[in-house]
Amino acid sequence: MKPTPSTVIALLGTLLLAACGTEGSRAVAGSDGGATTPDPNYSCDTPAVDNPWLERTELNFSHRGGALEFPENTLYAYQRSVDVGADVLEMDVYETADGELVVIHDATVDRTTDGSGSVSAFTLAEIQALDAAYWFVPGRGAVADAQESEYIFRGVATGAKAPPSGFSAADFRVPTLAETLDRFPTALINIELKPDPDSTGSYEAKVAELLIERQRDDDVIVASFIDLPAALFKAQAPCVSTSFPTGQAAGYVLASQGPLPMPPLSIHHAFQVPPELGIPVVTQDFVDDAHAAGVAVHVWTINACQDMVDLLALGVDAVMTDRPQLLEQVLAQPPEARDCARLESFQPEL
Repeated sequence: MKPTPSTVIALLGTLLLAACGTEGSRAVAGSDGGATTPDPNYSCDTPAVDNPWLERTELNFSHRGGALEFPENTLYAYQRSVDVGADVLEMDVYETADGELVVIHDATVDRTTDGSGSVSAFTLAEIQALDAAYWFVPGRGAVADAQESEYIFRGVATGAKAPPSGFSAADFRVPTLAETLDRFPTALINIELKPDPDSTGSYEAKVAELLIERQRDDDVIVASFIDLPAALFKAQAPCVSTSFPTGQAAGYVLASQGPLPMPPLSIHHAFQVPPELGIPVVTQDFVDDAHAAGVAVHVWTINACQDMVDLLALGVDAVMTDRPQLLEQVLAQPPEARDCARLESFQPEL
């Protein structure tokens, strides 16, 4: 069935709204190993010839560091994600009033911290004085309607409560992108670019410069659901893998609905899409077409066990989830015998 013009418009709009709302052998993420010696011959002037993300299959993307299992976008969450076996650390980046890049999902600090206001209105010192685990409740994420006793990490960031063994108060604050990259020098990382306030490219340039400085090209993928930031970033760091922005992705999704293969693809290395939006998005045909075109398929945000099993059966390359411990249990089962009934009583650890 050929999609109608109204379906095309609806898909484009819904993809964008959903993305901006609450987006071989398995690689192993890790924080050990320390910084590597810079390669004096390193260059980031041209796109990678091969797609490293097509070679990495059945990846466990810890979405915001596992937002239902750990306090999202904190160093604690990312470290715990590594500890439980997640393959990729997914994070969102905004810019502070004094031009620092910080890891936080929302344009405001209200939902996850004890502060209020736009991220762009805070200096780095001000935003790092906040408690980024203030509203976290295990199994529910950041919510404002729980009992005081359920906010188990509230006060760790400010020193009112002792941190868990092996962690510090700073692990429960809003981290910078530089801190996060340095904390996890060997981890696979997904960075989502948020809207650039002035569309000048300076925000994208800072992200590009940071990745180039640390030579993080083959283990980082950068996503943006907005075409302009995606293009501005790619122009300044062509060697770093990127995913298709919304407009382009929607076009390829619609093209995959018919019997013909996808049209020629651009320099991006992955589709990062939801399983459906009005029409099915991630179908066997779409996955097969993407792979034939040399592009990986990463699906967001999947928190139900059976959905994880079904998508993996289609051959998607990665599942993004707020429940990385559950997904790890699914992946531990043989592909031909994955059974969610066995996991009905599974309880994640903090």
